[in-house]
Formats: sequence, structure tokens, C-alpha cells
Amino acid sequence: MNTIALLVDGLRVDVPEGATVAAAVARSGHAFRRSSGGEPRAPLCGMGACFECRVSIDHVAHLRACMVLARPGMRVETQQ
Repeated sequence: MNTIALLVDGLRVDVPEGATVAAAVARSGHAFRRSSGGEPRAPLCGMGACFECRVSIDHVAHLRACMVLARPGMRVETQQ
């Protein structure tokens, strides 16, 4: 199995080729974002309908991590 490396909040994360950004964030141990009350949020649907997995990827905000395939060198920022 081939793996690729990307950065999640500055932390190197290795995932299998074909994995989503959501899988990389989950492997990093970071929350995707926080609710207005400060609670950690995570993907609920896994198919892009709930928008709970929003992250910034290479400085593009509000992308759904469950809908984007991870690429080598990608820089992902959560709302930790």
C-alpha cells in the first residue's frame, strides 16, 4: 500500500493513497472545528451533506474534508 504525507495543523500525517482529507484529520487527532459553544465537531454524514468537517486546504477556506482526496504536500488547517 502506497502512502502520502500531508500537513494537518503543521503536523505531518501519512495516509494511504486514495484517503480523504477527513481521514488525515482523524489520524492527526485534531478536531475539525469547534461549535460556537467550544465543543469539538467531526464529520457526521461522510458524504458532504452536513458540513461539519469544514477545513482550510492550501489557504482555501470552508472545504468539506470528507469530499477531498488527500494529496502529497497538502496543507490542511482545522479550526482548533
